[in-house]
Amino acid sequence: MILGKEIDFMGVRKPSAMISAALVVASLISLAVNSLEFGLDFTSGTSVRLSYSESVVIREVNQTLRDNGYEDAVVVQFGNDTDIRVILPVDEDVALENQAEQALEVGETIAAVLRTGTTSTIGLLGSDYVSAKVGEELAEQGGLGMLVALGIIMVYIAVRFQFKFSVGAVVALAHDLIITLGIFSIFGMEFNLNTLAAMLAIIGYSLNDTIVVSDRIRENFRRMRKGSPIEIVNTSLNQTLSRTLITSFTTLLVLFSILFIGGDATRGFAIALIIGVVVGTYSSIYIASNIIIYMKVTREDLMIPIKEGADLDGSP
Repeated sequence: MILGKEIDFMGVRKPSAMISAALVVASLISLAVNSLEFGLDFTSGTSVRLSYSESVVIREVNQTLRDNGYEDAVVVQFGNDTDIRVILPVDEDVALENQAEQALEVGETIAAVLRTGTTSTIGLLGSDYVSAKVGEELAEQGGLGMLVALGIIMVYIAVRFQFKFSVGAVVALAHDLIITLGIFSIFGMEFNLNTLAAMLAIIGYSLNDTIVVSDRIRENFRRMRKGSPIEIVNTSLNQTLSRTLITSFTTLLVLFSILFIGGDATRGFAIALIIGVVVGTYSSIYIASNIIIYMKVTREDLMIPIKEGADLDGSP
């Protein structure tokens, strides 16, 4: 709906809230029933560290491993462009107490396989068995990190703006994370450390967008002498719309480049951030602002407090 030259964002705030609620509920149900398809970063497996004498092309390494029957291997770079880590699922037929010894044999085998597909000299830096307990700790620490980040953000925005704005920002961030995780759960996409890093990046991106919108809303509440809270919020959203769309568009260009060119190692990261940017752009308009309206923000909430004893009329 368009009012004059302005888009009436808040005119559809109730339908948008219902759509968001439905997506969040569907995501939570999927997470509860299907959970996430955790990658080898969060499950038990063998980690093989290799060093090349020349820069490594991850795509070629993946192809060599697939050609030799290692379709489930995950290859990532670490340290510099000549070092890689190959993660393979654990062999269920090998007893737990023999997994460490088995990991050494797997490392030698992987190194030998990769030497056949390159002229570069390959050195085996190490091969270790990674238990599922390590993955559980990573998941717990990552989840705790998200909760701490949301808590700090809420305090910051409450101090920087106003408590009602902090509630809107945190609800919007939780909305973005839950829906992103829900999509990964519904479609059975792999969730690994790269994806976890993307979740934290989504918090930063969505928060930045929400703060820009909130700052304009606060400014207009103080500057505009006429208009209801809904009208002021609408005006603020329209004023920041071009900035929001340009930022999102340019970010998506980079992310789609990573998705199509970056290979398997960065695919989960790119997909998660693409979902997060789209949902985050939506939430900064329809969730954070909607919460502010729902909590009945007023001009009095955002007026600059007058210091006690200040000269009100400018006279001595």
